[in-house]
Amino acid sequence: MISLKEILTIDTNDASILIEAAIKKSKEIKVLETICVVDNAGFPIKMERMDGARVTGPQISWNKAFTAATHKRSTHLFNTPPNGPALPGNEAFGIQFSFDGKFSIFVGGFPICINDSVVGGIGMSGGNGEEDTKVGLAALQALSDYYKDTHFNVEVSKDLKK
Repeated sequence: MISLKEILTIDTNDASILIEAAIKKSKEIKVLETICVVDNAGFPIKMERMDGARVTGPQISWNKAFTAATHKRSTHLFNTPPNGPALPGNEAFGIQFSFDGKFSIFVGGFPICINDSVVGGIGMSGGNGEEDTKVGLAALQALSDYYKDTHFNVEVSKDLKK
């Protein structure tokens, strides 16, 4: 018996849409960000560090995008009380030490969900939690707007969990 599955994926054009919108929002709120877009396996498709953004931003934004894509949830949900699985005493306490420290459990990483499938992730580093969230949501909204007249539904929510 032959069994094949079709999967959705994002490409460099999608990554460009996400990053351009993220940079636009970053400039609007006056924060210097690094934005990383990864595929569903957590490998970078595109990354941009704004002029003057921290040199630590590329690794942190990649970690956030990696975690969001591969674990299929917004990174801040790991630490949201009372049931955040990475909180002390909960089932995934210490998970941030997985994948050689690449697993990120703080705000700024969002899965990219299209037609209810996680096709990638986006991570931001440079602002505080509120700023990173605004930037990430602006990016997801831009991709949703791009596909609005198609059969592709891009989810826009800060609390994504699949």
